Amino acid sequence: MTIIEGAPLPTRSAPLVLARRFLTGGVVGASLAAFVVAVVIESVPLLVTGMALPVGYGLLLLLAGAPRRAREAAVAPVTALAMIESLRAVGDGSSDVSVRFDLTVAPDDGPAFRVVVAESINLVDLPDYRPRGVLVVEYPPDRPWRARILQRPTPEWRERVAGASLDSAPGSALVSKPSEGGAGGLLALLGLLLGAAVVVLLFRTDLSAADDDGQPSSSEPSVSTTTSSSTTSSSSTTVVTSATGTVTLGPGQSMLDKGELRRAVASLTRDETGRRALTVVVQERRLSVVFAPTGIQAGRFDPRSLPFDRIPALVEQARTTLGAGSPQTWQLTAERLTGPLTIRVTVTGRKGTASLEADQHGTVVRRTPAG
Repeated sequence: MTIIEGAPLPTRSAPLVLARRFLTGGVVGASLAAFVVAVVIESVPLLVTGMALPVGYGLLLLLAGAPRRAREAAVAPVTALAMIESLRAVGDGSSDVSVRFDLTVAPDDGPAFRVVVAESINLVDLPDYRPRGVLVVEYPPDRPWRARILQRPTPEWRERVAGASLDSAPGSALVSKPSEGGAGGLLALLGLLLGAAVVVLLFRTDLSAADDDGQPSSSEPSVSTTTSSSTTSSSSTTVVTSATGTVTLGPGQSMLDKGELRRAVASLTRDETGRRALTVVVQERRLSVVFAPTGIQAGRFDPRSLPFDRIPALVEQARTTLGAGSPQTWQLTAERLTGPLTIRVTVTGRKGTASLEADQHGTVVRRTPAG
């Protein structure tokens, strides 16, 4: 990374950043493991603890970082002229579009450097941004990679833009956020595994008891059925317990076939009409439902309320309009941990992973293309 002369180096300690990565991984792993274990052993306090743990950790990080953010806010930003080397739209929108700019920044009191920034530009203003065009940017003196374009500079800077002519900085002068290398990711993964292992070990006795009691009984009904149709030569397997339910279709069938998903959900809820779910996961030939334990109100929804008629179209949109490439695998997840029901369709293909989100009516509210 090229450092601008006279700019102070970032003061964040690398060991502190790595330690935070490890703790974050541990909190995520412990929270996920607590959620799964709580569902298996039907422990409401553990479920609440698992959901509250990342929230509490996030608040602690927010409070711990307040002094640093105050110091950074107290440092006056640097304003400078910049020239557009290239630009490329990386997102779409109804009125604004996300644009990735490669800029040469020429500060008044230091050498020119290159920086890559992403800005949300109104479609009406987009023609004003062209390669070799000059504009005004602002950035913290110790973090030049956080430069942002001033779309409405002061009259003084507009006059400077009108008569400015800048030379391109070499590619070697590109500034970017200092990399933590592979250590940060490795420590986060280690923390995640360790956090999950601690929760599982703490509740291994309860898990063993739940496994031993997993046979059909009056307190934990378990139904395993296999149905077949002599006209279609197709079959499906349905397994229902107090905590989960799954339906697996036979060869040649798909959950996207007309009425198939609705029938699969009905087969898991027909014995208990008031049963609520925490999560519904749909794949090509498999439906999985995690039921809400007794006493849990937050995050519950009726799986029969899904917009079944819209789901094939949502999957088709995700597969054909988001650039994931082929071959593809897809998965639909429905949940409402906070707020209204959210339906997310994720598609993984040769060009990467893409997703779209829809509301409880099946109306698309967000798209994330591959790459």
